[in-house]
Amino acid sequence: MNHPAVWCSERAKPLRGQRSRVLLSVIARLRNCNLRGPAMRLLAQVTDDPLSGLSPSVYETGRLVALAPWLKGHDARIRYLLDTQRPDGTWGGPAEYALVPTLSAVDALGRHPAARRGLEALRKLLSLPLTPPDTVAVELIVPALAERLGLHTPVDPRPLHALRQRPLPEKLWHTLEIFGPRPEVTTVNGIVAASPAATAVQLQGPRPGESLDYLETVQHRHGGPVPAGVPVPLFERSWIIVALKSAGLDVPDPMVGQIEAAFGQDGAAAGPGLPADADDTATALHALALCDSPVSTAALHRYREARHFSCFPDERTPSTSTNAHALQAIGHDRQLEEWLRDMQDPGGYWLDKWHASPYYATACVTNALQGNEKAVNWVLDTQNDDGSWGRWEGTYEETAYAIRILSHTRQDVSEAMIRGAKFLNDWGDQKHPPLWHDKDLYTPTRIVRAEGMAALHLTCAVRR
Repeated sequence: MNHPAVWCSERAKPLRGQRSRVLLSVIARLRNCNLRGPAMRLLAQVTDDPLSGLSPSVYETGRLVALAPWLKGHDARIRYLLDTQRPDGTWGGPAEYALVPTLSAVDALGRHPAARRGLEALRKLLSLPLTPPDTVAVELIVPALAERLGLHTPVDPRPLHALRQRPLPEKLWHTLEIFGPRPEVTTVNGIVAASPAATAVQLQGPRPGESLDYLETVQHRHGGPVPAGVPVPLFERSWIIVALKSAGLDVPDPMVGQIEAAFGQDGAAAGPGLPADADDTATALHALALCDSPVSTAALHRYREARHFSCFPDERTPSTSTNAHALQAIGHDRQLEEWLRDMQDPGGYWLDKWHASPYYATACVTNALQGNEKAVNWVLDTQNDDGSWGRWEGTYEETAYAIRILSHTRQDVSEAMIRGAKFLNDWGDQKHPPLWHDKDLYTPTRIVRAEGMAALHLTCAVRR
């Protein structure tokens, strides 16, 4: 990952004259804006339509093209892959984030000219000193697809080969498409680990039943292409409730019973067929507490390591955001707070395995620690001229996180927050770039919208 220091722009100077008057008019409009209504409608959407909150995935769509051509929407998925190829021949995000989706798309498109361009782009990409991003099962997906294409990668294939010889751990069922059908894999409502590709591979053809119904429904939502993880109702509900309520938005919530029902002995899972994990368990616990319906945190402590929490057993890398969520769920914990501070980069930010942007991880940790002045200074130093923030470019989502970070300081950061709020207000209906980690990058659109509402609400309360 590029060091965030290269993104820094000069810290914003004090605002004067006409520029100041323009921004004062922005905050006046924000204060007159009723965010409660849109927030309530957003909460209702999660219950009414649990399948369409996540953006399509090039990787997952490519797997369906390659492994399930019998599924309805096949031609539309091919068109989606052709339409989303970048001018340089790759698919997906910048730099290392292009590796997994490009491998999947090239394998899916076979002898199509777009695949030949993609294969050449892959060879160039793999000739560079490349560290694959810490996306879901990247250490298994990359060698599996490279093997199909006859390519050499820097990723050691031996763990993949070893897993092919024994039953798959439940946490890897989400990536069943790289292993093939397994007798130990079970479904929930016909779904394998909230994954269209995994479900299609386990189904092994268009056999009538719940699995085929799920696949046909989920591909229809986006007109052919599919997300990598769907549905994930607990994930959406918990993150949205925490975003809105922790910012002080007074919204009634009808989801308490649904969140409570998602808990089992091992905690809560993001969606059907996925194993429980510390991140969803912690955030769901925090959401329930914010809704004045707290429950025991005993399930969360199953994931405790010496000083921090693991997302799953045998975790490859720990997650700063998961541990921040755990701290919010359990309250004060000196060892965990020290671990989080130890994970801070000298530049003032945090990084995380579940998101490409340091603004997400830094917002999670500063929320849990109730502020961090090094993080605030980093945010002030990296604001763009248009008021936005972002790793690669200014985005609505990252700007919302930056405003949240600034809201925890006693410094006078009102001008930076207002400039950021103006950027949010001007975003309109533009698409949100994918920044979250699953098998490749994706956008949980409703969660991003909730974070934006929360940031605008926090800016409304700013003092000048």
